[in-house]
Amino acid sequence: MWGAMDGWGPGMGRFMLSHALWWVLIIVGLVWLVMWVSGRGPAGRGRTASEDRALTVLRERYARGEIDEAEFEERKRVLGR
Repeated sequence: MWGAMDGWGPGMGRFMLSHALWWVLIIVGLVWLVMWVSGRGPAGRGRTASEDRALTVLRERYARGEIDEAEFEERKRVLGR
């Protein structure tokens, strides 16, 4: 009455689980790719949070007049910007 092709055998569960796993990996990969391309990842295009903060402080000091344009440009160059 119950042949080899009838019903849900143990192989069907593994098959469905493997396909679900592949879809999860594909979606996670796409999200990571979009974040990396847009620069919204943890470090954002290779920059660390401390480097971003250093540039922010440098801009604030320049805006307050604590450093002149030449010093601003030199320090920005040293930071790699």
